Order: sequence, then C-alpha cells, then structure tokens
Amino acid sequence: MNKNYCPSLTAYKRRKTRVVNIGGVPMGGDYPIRVQSMTTVDTMDTEGSVEQCIRMIEAGCEYIRITAPSIKEAENLKHIRAELHERGYQVPLIADIHFTPNAAEVAARLVEKVRVNPGNYADKKKFQVIAYDDASYQAELDRIRERFVPLVRICKEHGTAMRIGTNHGSLSDRILSRYGDTPLGMVESALEFLRICEDEGYYDIVISMKASNTQVMVQAYRLLVQKLEEEGLQPYPLHLGVTEAGEAEDGRIKSAVGIGTLLEDGLGDTVRVSLTEAPEAEAPVAKALIDRYTDRAEKATPLKPICKVPINPFQYHRRETQEVENLGGQNLPRVVADLSRLEDIKYADLKAIGHLYSMLLDKFNMNDLGADYIYTGDTPISFMLPNGLKEIVNYDAWLLAPQREDRHPLLSEAQYKAATERHPKLNFVLLTLNDLNDELLERLKQDKTAVLILQTQNAHAMPELRKCFFRLMNQGVATPCIIKREYGELSQDETQLYAATDVGGLLIDGLGDGVLLSTELLPEQARPELLQTVERLNNLSFGILQAARTRMSKTEYISCPSCGRTLFDLQETTAMIRKRTDHLKGVKIGIMGCIVNGPGEMADADYGYVGVGKDKIALYRGQNVIKKSVPADRAVDELIELIREDNKWIEPVRLEE
Repeated sequence: MNKNYCPSLTAYKRRKTRVVNIGGVPMGGDYPIRVQSMTTVDTMDTEGSVEQCIRMIEAGCEYIRITAPSIKEAENLKHIRAELHERGYQVPLIADIHFTPNAAEVAARLVEKVRVNPGNYADKKKFQVIAYDDASYQAELDRIRERFVPLVRICKEHGTAMRIGTNHGSLSDRILSRYGDTPLGMVESALEFLRICEDEGYYDIVISMKASNTQVMVQAYRLLVQKLEEEGLQPYPLHLGVTEAGEAEDGRIKSAVGIGTLLEDGLGDTVRVSLTEAPEAEAPVAKALIDRYTDRAEKATPLKPICKVPINPFQYHRRETQEVENLGGQNLPRVVADLSRLEDIKYADLKAIGHLYSMLLDKFNMNDLGADYIYTGDTPISFMLPNGLKEIVNYDAWLLAPQREDRHPLLSEAQYKAATERHPKLNFVLLTLNDLNDELLERLKQDKTAVLILQTQNAHAMPELRKCFFRLMNQGVATPCIIKREYGELSQDETQLYAATDVGGLLIDGLGDGVLLSTELLPEQARPELLQTVERLNNLSFGILQAARTRMSKTEYISCPSCGRTLFDLQETTAMIRKRTDHLKGVKIGIMGCIVNGPGEMADADYGYVGVGKDKIALYRGQNVIKKSVPADRAVDELIELIREDNKWIEPVRLEE
C-alpha cells in the first residue's frame, strides 16, 4: 500500500507543503506550526471582540478566527481589524463562514483569510438520501462551481487566503448519498472545491478535515494527503483540529489523541484546540502539543525504516491477538495502575484507582474508572483484592509470594527465557524494541500465557512502540500487548498531552490491548501526593481509551467551543448537564451553541442540546429533532426525560465509604 500520507513512520519528519501567506504570517513550508483560536464574543460587539482578541494574542494566538454568519457581521470585521491595528496588533483575522456565500464575498475583501465549509457553503442539509446518476451529480458540481467561483476570484484579486474546512458532521446530503458518512466522503467534499480553485489558478489554500470522532479525523487527514498526491494537486498546508472536543481534562485528552497522532505523522501546519472554555485557554494547549516537536530529531534515537506496514492507516482495524485470560482477543483494552511505589498498601488506597472499600459493609464498590490490574512491584499486597481486580508483581517477588495462583509475574526478557516456573494462565513480559529478536518471537508464538508490556525511553516514543507492534504482526506473533509509558520529569499538563498522543496514536491504529502509565520515574512524594498522582494517571488511562474510541467508560460530551453565534452560556450549561448526567456510562451528549453546529457537528452523539433562539433549546435523538423549542429553564429536565424514554437512564448511585 502506498504510504505517501506520512513522510516517515520511524522519525519525526514534517510534510513539505506550499507556503500560504496570511497577512504577513506565512504558514506551511519551513515556517513554524502556527497557533490559532476563535472568538466567542458577538461579532457586532466591536470593543468586546477587540479585547478578547488581545487576550488571545497575549496567550499565543498567531491567527484569530471570527464568525461572520451574515453580511452585517462580515462588514463589522473591518472595524475590529482597524481597532486592533490602531492598538498595535497586526494579527491576521479569519472570517468563519457557514451557509452565507454573500458574507464570505464581503469578508474576503476585508480580512486576511476566509474559512468556508464545503458541506454548507452551497448546499442545504435536509438529511435526505438522494440517488444521483453521473449526469445529475455533475449538474450539482456545476451549480457549486457557479456559486463558489466568485469568492475564489475575489480572494485571488485581494490576496486573501482561504481554508476549505470539511467537518464530519456537516457533510452535504449529496456527499453522504454517494460516499456515505466516511473519511472518503470528507476528503471528496474538500476536493470538489479544491479542484475549482486550481482551475482558477488560485492556490492560497489551507485544508482541514475535522471530526469529533478521533478515528475518523485521523483517517480523513491521512487520506486527504494521499489523494492530493494521487491527483497531482498541490501539497496544501493542513489546519489540525478535533471538533467539539469538550472541556477540561476530557477536551485536552481528546484533542491530543487526534492532533498529536497527526503531528507524529509529520502532518499539520496550524493547530486549533477546540475547548468549551475561554478561547485564550486554547492557545497554551496547542502550543504545548506543537512544542514537543521542536528539535525532536536531535533528542531522539534514530530508528531503522519500516519495510512492511501491516495496517491500513485509513481504516480502523484492531490488531488480531489471542485471548489470555481477559486480555487480547475481543476483550476491551485493560488499565493497569502502578502502585509499586506505595509502601504497605491499605484497603483505602484502592479508592485512587476506582475501587472503594466500605468499612461499614465490609465490601468493595467499583466505579466506572476501576482499574483492571495493579502492579505492586517487589511487595505483593497483603489482603484479598476485590473481585475482578488482579495483581502483577515482579518475578522474583512472585516466586516467594504466598498464593501465587492469585498473582501474576512480570518477567524481564532474560527471566522469560530462563524461567522454569511460571503462572499456568497469565505471565507478563516487560520488553523493548531491542528485545524482540528472532529467538524471543519464536518462543512467543508457542506461548499461550504471555502478555507483553512494551516500553521505550526514546523521544520517538510512539514510532518506536509502533515498530514493536509491526514487528510482532509481520512475524505472525499474536501475543496481546500493554502499552507502558513513563513521564516522571514532566508537568501534569505535559503528561496528559504526551500520554494521550503516544498511547492514543497507537490505539487509533488498532494497536494495544491495555495501558500502563507509570509513576516509576516521579520524584519523591509524600503518600497523599503519590496517591493523587496514581489517581490522575488511572483516570488519564481511561480518558485516553475513551478518546481513541476503544473503551467507553463514562459519559461523553461533544460540546462546541462557543463563538459569536452561541445562544446561551455554553460553559455554564455544559457544567450543568454534566452534573446531572455524568454517571451515564457510554452515552454521548452533544451540546451545541447554535444551529450552525447542530445537528451536523454532533453527528456522533446519542442526544443533542442545541440553541435555536434566545432561551430556546431544541432536543435531538441522534440527528432527529424531537422537541423544537423548549424553554431553557426546562431543557435539561426534558433531555433527561428523553433519555429515560429510551431506557438509557439510570439513577445516580452514591458509593458508601
């Protein structure tokens, strides 16, 4: 299979693109990966927009996007731009356009860049399936050309750049009818517009393929790059982003899984992290993701190229493995919590990993983030574990431990080859890429009890671990694998983003049967702080699995980052809905500030809460509107009632301590 989507699978090598000049801040080529965000203030509020722009610039934004839903907002962009220039800020402005070509044509004369969505620039979405023959489909393309060419010519005349931004949730009925709800449909949606631009000799273009589903998003960007080369189109810069990522930790993890995976591929020329927070909070997250790749080549151990790639990077397929106890096969990926630095572990300590002991009832309760295994190192635990939780101990300690059948050993490569005693059902083997020699691989093929824990200290962490998986697959080894990463010297925020990239990027490609985020390299901590670290890493492990769409363990909120179109306080509303529904394991709820973002942008959601007017909410089941105009003060209750009607509601349970 051609792998032109990625410059290198074993080293960080950024894709070479055209340079697009955007108001004196060039993008692509050898220029730095740029940071951008989008205002949330009403575009007609000039002073408020300017003040927010300044906060965003000071937070690190190099481009600022502002919504222009109609001509009046487009015209007001000139006042916002003039006031920013008057106050000494030359940041390029980007007009965000949905549904309104005439607003785009106005904005293209006033600001440095316009963003159009091919799904709704010239199409009206009615969620209809339409049968097209080649002639009728071509007639639709001719109609789009007629509507789009005026904007292209204005941009070309005024030196205005353009982003052709496909969104998974707002593909047109025409695209859905021919290509389905697929990455290929997303790519073709952009290519239709791109071919028109190239026919007009216009090349100042940036492209994006955004989705809330990280698997779809990654596949679409990769496929886009492949298709550009196959068709002989220009290598346009890429704008990376995960739509409606949400808030707080979940939003950051989800963004890092999608954006970080593509950055590892060498793709991306500008980044926008979409959080349901103030826009100035987005830029530092984007910058932290980007900064990891500064001088990456100098910091990393070189890897030999991969000769045979055994996966399809454009379609998710989980690596086929044998089942060992509850690992591998069709089992969900497991979470291993590292408690090896805790001395004298008590019942109460297991609360940090989701297993809460009640002294009153003398029993354990497990929440949705209950770890599946605990690693205790050289000191086996001294009490009976709650049902379902299993222990891993170092091999030498396991040999001396009582009740060895209830514990599982962790062996080094040398111990694995030499061991005469092992657990009859499940043994863990800690390995690096260099350990995967022919002798070991042949041994693993015959062993139905082994599970590998793969680790690396290489700055090229994800590529090296990916190479481990490829070697196993190419040699026909079906042993399940846990992905282990250590981040001892990093801040909490960096650990969150780096782990989501390293582990999530592998899971996106179907690689990995579990996660172990280790505390091993952390500096000395008092017991309470150490337990907090254990809890954060346990929650992070579950968050990564959910963001990569491989294990749903909690409610998912697909919430837009707010903009000038938003019809209610999005952050406050999201927090209110989360408070009432965050116990609904696996349910996906879309929370959209306006009809532009819903229902299309929440295509992945089970239920939707969409602003449709002042203090008016529309409630959706999937993409179907169920209640069109619910007063905002009753909307959350009616959303819960809708969930209840579908027998998906459960009453929240308070765990007893």
